[in-house]
Order: sequence, then C-alpha cells, then structure tokens
Amino acid sequence: MANRLSGKVAIVTGGNRGIGLAIAETLATAGAQVAVGDLLDPKVGPSSDAEKVFRLRLDVTQESSIRAFVDEVIDRFGRIDILVNNAGMVMHKSIDDQTAEDWDRLMAVNLRGPFLMTKYVAPEMKRGNAGSIINIGSVEGHMVNPWHTAYAATKAGVHGLTLGLAVDLGPDGIRCNTVCPGWIDTDLNRAYVEMHPDRGLIERELGELHPVGRIGAPKEIANAVLWLASDESSFVSGERISVDGARTKKIPLPAILDEEYRAKLTRPHTASVDS
Repeated sequence: MANRLSGKVAIVTGGNRGIGLAIAETLATAGAQVAVGDLLDPKVGPSSDAEKVFRLRLDVTQESSIRAFVDEVIDRFGRIDILVNNAGMVMHKSIDDQTAEDWDRLMAVNLRGPFLMTKYVAPEMKRGNAGSIINIGSVEGHMVNPWHTAYAATKAGVHGLTLGLAVDLGPDGIRCNTVCPGWIDTDLNRAYVEMHPDRGLIERELGELHPVGRIGAPKEIANAVLWLASDESSFVSGERISVDGARTKKIPLPAILDEEYRAKLTRPHTASVDS
C-alpha cells in the first residue's frame, strides 16, 4: 500500500475533518503528496506522513480562491494527478423554511465547488494525459431523508457532473467517479446522534439500517477513494460506487416482518473495521 501512489500529487478539498481527513491521510500513506484545501483549521495530530500533507486555506464557493489554490499547488509540486472533491455541507430544513439564500449556499459548496475545482485542475491533468477525479457524493443522491431536499438535489447533481466529466475528459486520459457514503461515524454525524436523549437506541437503529449490521468508518470511504485514485482502477470511469453496507439495497419491510431480520443483525459477529 505504501507505494501505490508514489510520485503522485493529490488535492483533497475539505480535508481537515472527518471523511476528508481520512482520505488525505490514506493517500499520503500510499505515497502521494497531498494538498488539502479547507476553511476549517486542521484537527490532526502527529503523523509519520505529516510531511506529505500540505495545507492551504480554500473557499470552494469563490472562483478566485480556487484559482489561487491550484496555482499554489502547481508552484509547489509541478503537477496534479488526483482531485478529491470532498468539501460539502448539509441543510436540515423543510421546503417551507428554506430560503433562496440557503439553497444557493448549498449549491455553491456542494455542486458549484466541484465544477470549479475540476475546471481549474483538469487542464493540469491534461498536460500529463492522465488523472483521476473522485467526487464524494451521497446515497442521498438516489434516496432522500426528510427535510433534505436541497442536499439531495446537490448530490444528484454531483452524480450527473461525474457522468459528464467522465465522457468529456476520458479522451484526455482523465477518469471521474463518485463515491457515495452511507452513514459514517464522523464528528458531524456523532453530534447529530448526541442531540437525542436515547443515544444508544439511535446508534443501534442506525446500525440496523445497514445489512452489514453497523455504520461505517471514515477509513472505509478513504479506502474506496484510494482504489479509484490508483492505477488498479484504470478502466473504471463514470461510476457511482456506494460504500454503505448495502443500506440502499435492502427493500424496507413492515416492522413486524422485519423483526427477525433485525434480531439477527443485533447478534454478536466477528466483523471488524480497518481503522
């Protein structure tokens, strides 16, 4: 694993927290030089690969910020081989409560951001006639939680963007794919769970939504990104890959019919998470 991305330069947006941080660390461990762009201060500790991660302030809603960021990466490393469009946000509001400003902000971060990042990174990839763009989508691009209308619209848009980029950039040797996480144990999701009075119940029922019997870890999303970034996936482009423990594959049943299945999920098992 240590040399899978040796000599490569990767960009990870929103790479200072959660899934983005796991992606940045995983790509660095695989040998890549990683440029992280984020508005948040990093939440990182000492790492043997810390010298491979270069952090800059980046606002993906501002074209000037993106242009300056890409220029800095090129000045420092001379090339860009991998782009991970991970920066994103979620809004939990009914359509009645959403404002036009709310909608525009979500679109700017989740959809316009990946478009602009690709617009400025793709020419650099074309110079080497190779590149891998990985967009972080969501299972909510094809199924939706209540009050997530705008969020789901942005993620469905990301999936469409991926298809278009795969077709348009393929002749230049550039692949583009989407990774769609299920429920992942991030600080943001943990804070949402902790708002509920019966945290144990919420955690158990979240796990039961996934046929594998548990929620996912950021590292598991990062591992999928690593594969798509590497030459091991060299003939994979335009794909939407769900990393969701089969959550989107199980047809819902009435609770009384689902009881035996749910009971099986709660039995002890030996599955482990590579973290």
